[in-house]
Amino acid sequence: MAPTDDSRDDSQAPEDAVALDLSAGTNFVPPSVITPSLLSGASYTHFSPVPPALLPTGPNAPGPACCLGVDEAGRGPVLGPMVYGVFYLPAAQADALLRARAHRFDDSKVLSPAFRAALMATLCAPSTPLHAACGWATAALSARDIGAGMLRPAGAAGHNLNAQALDATAALVRGVLDRGVNVRAVFVDTVGPPAAYQRKLERLFPGVEVTVAKKADSLYPCVSAASVCAKVTRDVALEVLYAHRGGRPAGAEAEAEEEGAGEAEEPGWGSGYPSDGRCVAWMRRNMHPVFGWGPECRFSWGTAKDMLEAKANGGVKVEWPVDDDDENGRMTDFFVAGGDEREKDADELGAWFGTPVGLEAF
Repeated sequence: MAPTDDSRDDSQAPEDAVALDLSAGTNFVPPSVITPSLLSGASYTHFSPVPPALLPTGPNAPGPACCLGVDEAGRGPVLGPMVYGVFYLPAAQADALLRARAHRFDDSKVLSPAFRAALMATLCAPSTPLHAACGWATAALSARDIGAGMLRPAGAAGHNLNAQALDATAALVRGVLDRGVNVRAVFVDTVGPPAAYQRKLERLFPGVEVTVAKKADSLYPCVSAASVCAKVTRDVALEVLYAHRGGRPAGAEAEAEEEGAGEAEEPGWGSGYPSDGRCVAWMRRNMHPVFGWGPECRFSWGTAKDMLEAKANGGVKVEWPVDDDDENGRMTDFFVAGGDEREKDADELGAWFGTPVGLEAF
């Protein structure tokens, strides 16, 4: 996982969360939105308080056997963080609590923004059954850190998105275990080959039963809940970043829209995906010719790189000098300018150390 700037447990309302006037779909700001870290471009994690009912009651009395779901939001966008979420609760209560008529957790993509936000608010409200029996955590991988990992210089060990995702998942699961939760089963949603990913996690957590599956967010209720936590956190994080860039919150834009404009649920840069016309248009309008964009942008994405390099967009191409490989260098290179004068200068350098003699001298 990218460097973690802030990791904490929050049982109180976050003082550093931005209280935005959002639309009805996203008017709840979860404690997993840590504004200073977002605006500085730093990655961070957030762990909810562990419900007392899930903690060990003695040295040899672990808490109830829990299942834990893992899912992410924002893997493909060029703007905003990628957020990984985990959600855990007693395995015996998973279906009863999360599939109940009052909650109906499901894959976050099939739920409306308003319903996702309401579920998250219920989860964070101390007086609810969900809060008393469930815990969750998120890891927000900033656009800056994602790009830095993928744009390491040639020859350096790369850290592609899959590796960063595995690090984030492992850190969250380890964090829950370290807090005393008796996690016996982990369910993970994946977009890649499940078998290889599952083997890696099984090696990291040998005492835990791991299941990695595609569409796990629709199959396992704890993964559905993790999906909601990740999606709500990313949605509000995008709002915070957009407001910081001088944009109006989605709720303010909705007031300016004519009645029935459904797209007003998102800020002026849209969803942040390259396929979103509003996202690309915003990037073109707000691109600095040298520095591009702020910490909200993944510079390793082709959308950003192509836009910066295109002359039509006014981008300035920067030529960086190539570092010499010291191991392959020669001492005379320090005295030779290079180019067409290399041979002439080499002769002068040889004469400086002494006059060459032929074999006839011997």
